[in-house]
Amino acid sequence: MNNIRYNLNPTNLFIIAGLGNPGDEYKKTRHNAGFLFLDFLANKLNESWQENKKLKCDFIKSGNLLLIKPTSYMNNSGQSIEAVMNYYKMLDKKFGLKKKNADYSEKLLVVHDEIDIDFPKYKVSLNSRSAGHNGVQSIINHLKSKNFARLRIGIKNEILDHMSGKDFVLKRFSGDDLDKFQELNKEMFNKFFG
Repeated sequence: MNNIRYNLNPTNLFIIAGLGNPGDEYKKTRHNAGFLFLDFLANKLNESWQENKKLKCDFIKSGNLLLIKPTSYMNNSGQSIEAVMNYYKMLDKKFGLKKKNADYSEKLLVVHDEIDIDFPKYKVSLNSRSAGHNGVQSIINHLKSKNFARLRIGIKNEILDHMSGKDFVLKRFSGDDLDKFQELNKEMFNKFFG
């Protein structure tokens, strides 16, 4: 599944959503791996983030590519993603209601941290459950579908053995780990977008 490629100049509107928590206190934490990768993409596109309070996200629109970072907290990420997809008429509806289990794999890539994958590794998933990730579960609940693509960035390391999962994901990356993360960003970019 890791042989999937994405176009940074898509023909149809395509959303890449990075998950994380807003605010300085959460910058560079493991839970904000999705935000960190989207910041890397924004830099590659030479674009700047704009805030949209109505849709509860920071966004970049470059042609048909839309990068979004929800400004709600992680556990409410689905609100923003649903609002953006509704605004751009990307939700599959029947009689005005969202279709259950609609296929959004060609419309949405969600990038997030994954505590069950070693750092610095990643995996791509399609049509899979949240595996306990509350941000992903929020998206599944709001879209009424788990059928979207996910780029799962591994954050697991030996420190996890000595603290709770909640404390671990909110811990900042060390300087050495940030360097490794930048290398991982380059690897993922080249693999999926280069």
